[in-house]
Amino acid sequence: RVLELGAGTGRLTIPLARAIGTRLVGIDRSAEMLARAATRLRRLPSRRRPLLVRGDIRALPCPDASLGLVIAPYGMLQSLTRERDLVRLLDEVARVLRPGGVFGVDLVPDLPVWDEYRDQVRLTGPGPGGTRIRLVESVRQDRRRRLTLFDQTFIQTRGRTRTRHHFTLAFRTLPVPQVAARLGRAGLALDGAYGDYRGRPWDPESDVWLLLARRPRRA
Repeated sequence: RVLELGAGTGRLTIPLARAIGTRLVGIDRSAEMLARAATRLRRLPSRRRPLLVRGDIRALPCPDASLGLVIAPYGMLQSLTRERDLVRLLDEVARVLRPGGVFGVDLVPDLPVWDEYRDQVRLTGPGPGGTRIRLVESVRQDRRRRLTLFDQTFIQTRGRTRTRHHFTLAFRTLPVPQVAARLGRAGLALDGAYGDYRGRPWDPESDVWLLLARRPRRA
C-alpha cells in the first residue's frame, strides 16, 4: 500500500492511480475535496481506482508497519503550522511504515524569502456554468513564526451577480537540515535530499526540495 497525505481533489492522486491502481490510498480531512476527487476518479477503470479516506493525518487510520511508502506532496508538511502537529505526523508516519518503508517529502522552497505583495490578480478565466473566475492574492510574512500567509479572494461573476470567497493559506517553512533532524527524532533515517525531480543533489538555491527518509530495518 501507498499512502498519499492530503489527497485533496485528486490532482496528484489521479496520475498516481494510473500508475499503481488500487494499492494507493489517499487521505484528506475535507469531505468536499474528497467528493470532488471521487467524481474525477470515476473516469478511471475500477481496477485503477484508489481508496479515498477522510481522516486526520496526525492520527493515521492505518495499522502499524502496514505501508511501504508514504508521500507528503507539495508543501503538505509545511501546512502544519504548529510544531506539535508536525511531531505527531512524523511519529505517525514512522509507526505505519514497515521496516525499510520510505517517506517522500516534497517542500515548497524557502517561502520566507518570498516578496510581500497586495491584491495581485493571479488567475482569470472561464468558470463552471458560464461564469468568470478571478483570483486576487496577497502575500504576508510573519517572520517571528516563520509563516508565509497567502490571502486569496476568488471572485465568481455570472452576468451582474458577483460572489466572493475569501480564505488564507499558511505555510511554515523550516530549513532542510531542521526537517531532516525532525525526521531523525521520529526514527526515520534520511536517505537523500534532492533539488529536482531527476535526482540532482539538494542545495539551498534549488527550485525543489525533496527528501526521502526510510524506516530502518531491524536486525
